[in-house]
Amino acid sequence: MKTKHYIYQKGHHIVTPLAVGSEANFEAIATGHSPLRQYRQQWDIPEPFFAALFPVETFHETSLQQYTRFENIAIQAAEGAIQRAGIDASNPRVLFVISTTKGNVEALENEKAQPANQAYLWHSAQLITSHFGNHNTPIVVSNACISGCAAQITAFNMLQYSDLYDYVVVIGAEVLSRFIIAGFQSFKALSPERCKPFDKNRCGLNLGEAAAAIVYARCEDETQIPDQGIVMTAGAINNDANHISGPSRTGEGLKRSINKVTENFDTKQIAFINAHGTATLYNDDMESIALQRCGLQHIPVNSLKGYYGHTLGAAGVMEVILSSIALQKQMVIKSLGTEEPGTAQPLNVCMENTSAHGNAFLKLISGFGGSNAALLFTLKHASL
Repeated sequence: MKTKHYIYQKGHHIVTPLAVGSEANFEAIATGHSPLRQYRQQWDIPEPFFAALFPVETFHETSLQQYTRFENIAIQAAEGAIQRAGIDASNPRVLFVISTTKGNVEALENEKAQPANQAYLWHSAQLITSHFGNHNTPIVVSNACISGCAAQITAFNMLQYSDLYDYVVVIGAEVLSRFIIAGFQSFKALSPERCKPFDKNRCGLNLGEAAAAIVYARCEDETQIPDQGIVMTAGAINNDANHISGPSRTGEGLKRSINKVTENFDTKQIAFINAHGTATLYNDDMESIALQRCGLQHIPVNSLKGYYGHTLGAAGVMEVILSSIALQKQMVIKSLGTEEPGTAQPLNVCMENTSAHGNAFLKLISGFGGSNAALLFTLKHASL
């Protein structure tokens, strides 16, 4: 019988237009800061849009100028997480899992892009892992908005059920382009103003650029986990195949994911739920219905989209890091932009930063094609 492993966060790092570093980003949002602003004529797009974009100088001031913008921020995030974890990333017992929905899709607009395969995700993944001298074949997860959480579930499975690896570096990264903005505009999904997650007057989402990385490690003895360490307890994915771009009205897929990760777990220990909370009418209603069906509507819930916008393939990774820090600090970060909650089923939306009461948090995320994921994280106390 295989030994059960504990899977925990050994190091993490975030790179956003707001700040560099996990703690720096947390402190910024804890004081209500956001890099979201309105852009006009960006990439010659005629319609204004709200987003969080890296300044051009971000890529001029780095030593990684030989890489694309996407690869650049992915490597920056991974470098910070690896350094903090104190591991040798070139070791064959280290695996890289990379989450993104678009990667270098902007290269498709340039017929002279070099190399010719620059737009392929496998190519970027190989460049990123090669930067660290790692010769394992990286895993690329690109499953719409749930990519970041799906990548972490992949890491969990590789560490829990395989004897090949001791550490998995999960990287979520995304940069925006004319193609991406125009695509969301064609869905009429973008808000002309700052987004308002779970608000009765919400009218769409904002988009953002970001990169985040987590080094996951495994151990057989819980006492090996550092005090205040964050443990990934469970993860689940369910696809209800409802619609190519719309969530199930009943929240069936998300409900099943939540029930899977919380079975045999005392939900009274959940301090808060970090929801997907995109501020679109359909997503926020669906999440409220799923939580009500699971009997969790009373637990404090927040969305971080009002700070960074929807960062696509980076969202699941970055929001887990920020929620992990919040749990360690026993805080619930408010949902910026929410003024008057109004969803199909009432939720306990966090309107101000408050104290957290519990030793776990639930991360929810949903995406195109009917994909849904839920992750459960717990805090290791010093007494263990």
